Amino acid sequence: MRTIFCAFTSLAIGLTMTAHAQEKTVILHNATVVDGTGANARQHLDIVFHKGYIESVRPAYNKAPKGATIVDCTGKTVIPGLISAHSHLGILINNATPSPTAYNTENVTAALNQFERYGVTTIVSLGLNRDLVYDLRDQQHAGKLGGATILTAGRGIGVPNGAPALNVATDQVYRAASPEDARKDVDELASHHADLVKFWVDNMHGKAPAMSPEVYTAIIDESHKHHLHAAAHVYTLSDARSLVNANVDILAHSVRDQAVDQPFVQSLLEHKTWYIPTLALDEAFYIYATDPSIMQSQFFQQAAGPDLLAKLQAPDYAAKTADSAQTKQAQQDHAIALKNLKTIYDAGVTVAFGTDSGAVPGRIPGFSEHRELEDLVTAGLTPLQAITLATGQTGNLIHTLNPRLNLGLIEPAYPADLIILNGDPLMDIRNTRRIDAVYHQGRLVPNTPPQN
Repeated sequence: MRTIFCAFTSLAIGLTMTAHAQEKTVILHNATVVDGTGANARQHLDIVFHKGYIESVRPAYNKAPKGATIVDCTGKTVIPGLISAHSHLGILINNATPSPTAYNTENVTAALNQFERYGVTTIVSLGLNRDLVYDLRDQQHAGKLGGATILTAGRGIGVPNGAPALNVATDQVYRAASPEDARKDVDELASHHADLVKFWVDNMHGKAPAMSPEVYTAIIDESHKHHLHAAAHVYTLSDARSLVNANVDILAHSVRDQAVDQPFVQSLLEHKTWYIPTLALDEAFYIYATDPSIMQSQFFQQAAGPDLLAKLQAPDYAAKTADSAQTKQAQQDHAIALKNLKTIYDAGVTVAFGTDSGAVPGRIPGFSEHRELEDLVTAGLTPLQAITLATGQTGNLIHTLNPRLNLGLIEPAYPADLIILNGDPLMDIRNTRRIDAVYHQGRLVPNTPPQN
């Protein structure tokens, strides 16, 4: 991950606050609040927080109370911190180069800080983690490590000589050859207190062996024995249908090979399966070539970093991308994903927010989450629906993974994970990029990204 632009901080962002917490009461005064519940924005409110947690959301005062830090939010909108339920850590060096040496403390910490400064205050690192992730998570709980709060699926379970086909170290993913191997892998994940279990079901367009139903059924069953939710990487409707029938808890990507049908949607509803569309995933293969204006802002450039920028701005990049068979497939997949998301969302399926950021070059920690919000609106959601999905609704998923965690809302007793915006995101979802300040567990995050 990128190390040049990321600020290293010692913020205490443990899930229980420590002595590093902000002792003085802070009031975000006279704000317009989009609270993450799906309710319409409310104006002229004060958000009061202390020791990392929201104490009240109340009408703006007429006379300033004594002893509090006042932050004037007149003309500004406050939303909850974004939550990505599907991101990755330690796969890329400087956001640009896949490497089996990338999963180290410095690189992972840089990514966590980048997520946080872009307003993504909680992430689920959904597989491909070294066991180092458990130590980093423990450090966060103890208030010794900053950055976005980590939940993790640990290594995750892939297929021998199959998915995931990424350049990672052997100790970043299990490769289960049998149901017995799969159960042992789940048991090991449970021994580390992983937050959930991730596995890959994808034959990569017939180019690799697929995980057998016997293996993934064993994974799901063993996960549930340990009271862990199971999340599946998926591509085809047929695989998704079988996984839902096998009681998988989370589909970690969109169905992208064809339009979903009503029986499948009904099955999602009946099984209460979560669906994470990761719309920004496929377009990252081509969008910087087909729409290079995206790369002109400092908001993008600071997130990408110089190494990735050099690749994306190379003289032959656009032409090579346009001629690539992968580009044509990704464009088709993206279009299907948009339509399927709208169908599934309108039917009332539980949808969560994620991007696959950090997995490959172009899926950029922090930036891709704001791009995902735009894609959700392109798919047909309103800006309010998109923000609600990325905050309170995904907070509900986090709560199912760990019932002790309540995230994603601007309400009393919730962590003060807040983004102050200099524009109205309900008028234009791109205004989520106009970040004035980020608070994470009540602490002001330094070095937020430029707005232009």
